[in-house]
Amino acid sequence: MKNTSKRIITFGVFDMFHFGHLNLFKNIKKQFGHDSFLIVCVQSSECILKYKPNSKILYSTEERVKMVKNIKLVDDVKIYDDIDIDIQQIDFDVWVKGPDQEHSGFQKAIEYCKQNNKEIFIMNRTEGISSSYIKNIVGDFKIK
Repeated sequence: MKNTSKRIITFGVFDMFHFGHLNLFKNIKKQFGHDSFLIVCVQSSECILKYKPNSKILYSTEERVKMVKNIKLVDDVKIYDDIDIDIQQIDFDVWVKGPDQEHSGFQKAIEYCKQNNKEIFIMNRTEGISSSYIKNIVGDFKIK
C-alpha cells in the first residue's frame, strides 16, 4: 500500500515558545492527519540579528532547536537562514505559514512553491498569544 501521508513544513523563530506554537503543531496534525510528517524550521540567531540587529534573543539557535525537537508532534527540525533559499533544499508537500508572513523572502518562497507544485496553507495564529505580547509583559531581558 502506498504511503499517502504528507510532508508538512513550517518556519519560525520559536524564541519565546508558547501555547500558540504548540497549537500550531497540533492544528497542523489535525488538518493534515496524525500520520503527516511535520518539519519545523527554526531561524538561526545569526540571521535574525542580520536583519534585525536590535533583536533580543532569549535562547540560542541550538536551545530553540532542542525545545522544538522535544515536542512529540514534531518529526524533524531544521535550521534556516533565508526562507526563499532554504525552502528549496527541503523535501515537502505543504508549506503551512501564518497570514502575516509576507516579507520579500516569503514572497520569493511563495513563488517557488507555485512553480514547483507545492501547496501553501495559511493557518491563523492563536488569538491572544504571541511572542511580542509575552515580551511586552515580561519586559527587557539580556541577550545570550
